[in-house]
Amino acid sequence: MENFFESNYFKYSLIVVVTLVAAIIITRILRFTMNRFFIRSSQKLNVDYTKFNFLKNAVSFMVFIAAFIVMFVLIPELKALGLTLTAGAGIITAILIFASQQAFSNIISGIFMVIFQPFRVNDLIKIGELFVGYVEDITLRHTVIRNFENRRIIVPNSVISAETIVNSNIVEDKINNFLEIGISYDSDIDKAMEIMRSEAMKHPNFVDNRTQEEKENNVPAVIVRVINLADWAVTLRAYVWSENSPTGFVMKCDLRKSIKERFDKEGIEIPFPYRTVVFKKDLEEKRKE
Repeated sequence: MENFFESNYFKYSLIVVVTLVAAIIITRILRFTMNRFFIRSSQKLNVDYTKFNFLKNAVSFMVFIAAFIVMFVLIPELKALGLTLTAGAGIITAILIFASQQAFSNIISGIFMVIFQPFRVNDLIKIGELFVGYVEDITLRHTVIRNFENRRIIVPNSVISAETIVNSNIVEDKINNFLEIGISYDSDIDKAMEIMRSEAMKHPNFVDNRTQEEKENNVPAVIVRVINLADWAVTLRAYVWSENSPTGFVMKCDLRKSIKERFDKEGIEIPFPYRTVVFKKDLEEKRKE
């Protein structure tokens, strides 16, 4: 019996048992911790936390791979076998790693989005200068965006991580809409500013975003400023608040129409550039005369 406990067979068996038990315990602890983290993160992102099961399974797989590596290193017979297998599969492993690096990049980017939460499902976002729409789904590989044409744009997470993201809903839905209109230099600037202010305040989508202190100090509900003296127009900008971006877009479209109609009635000119075209043939005829 003493020879059995002192034999290599017993030592190797003990290594295998201890390593596997440790791997099982570590796996359960990691899965429990990750499960709680993903549930909380999914509630904030408004997505189904089961979408992250792949990552939990991947972590469990890596733990058991590490356990098998430990056993191969500690047991000489397995170590020799492992070196043989590694040498034979080295080229295949390198090819697989090279082919899957883009997939791993998307997964890592997806994990970062879960951690830092730059947007959630149903948020209205703009990714760089290319994609605008509502976030419909977030996975570890890609994000699905529904644009205003009701088309689905599937963007890899690695692409999103490399772009600037404009989120209209991350803190609050209210936005300040910039409405810019140019008037001629001969027009009454104060009258034009008052027309823009009154038309904006009459719109049903307008929101008075002033604080109580601003109201007591008679700060206008809609501020209009001269922002540019261009070559052929004085550019006015009205700052008009709305509940969210979609209602703000509708309001701006309506205000362009109503302000244009008021300008026409009140004699405020919206200028446009004039161009004089001179034909070379006409110049030659004048020189002959």
